[in-house]
Amino acid sequence: MSTRPISQLLFTTVYPLYVQKAERKNRTKEEVDAIICWLTGYTRDDLVRYANVNINFQAFFDQAPAIHPKSSEIKGVVCGVRVEEIQDPITQKIRWLDKLIDELAKGKSMDKILRS
Repeated sequence: MSTRPISQLLFTTVYPLYVQKAERKNRTKEEVDAIICWLTGYTRDDLVRYANVNINFQAFFDQAPAIHPKSSEIKGVVCGVRVEEIQDPITQKIRWLDKLIDELAKGKSMDKILRS
């Protein structure tokens, strides 16, 4: 069985997992949505649309209105790799999002997660 590049994973499939992870730690779907909107520039209406269509992460990030300028401040390790050292832009954006969701699940305040 071949492995799929992370950029080809469907946002539609991963998004509910982000929400489940947050809710298991007593956080909310609204907080997950706020994080995704902050990072990508999408509106909540955009997220509703993308959560219901088959769009992969490559297209999801390629179509993002504006990656947040403070996204370069996202640092740390996801899946054993430092996110600030990832060379592939799409993979880095996906791992930024993973890192932000991890921070939410670990109880960080939204101000700190959103680099306010």
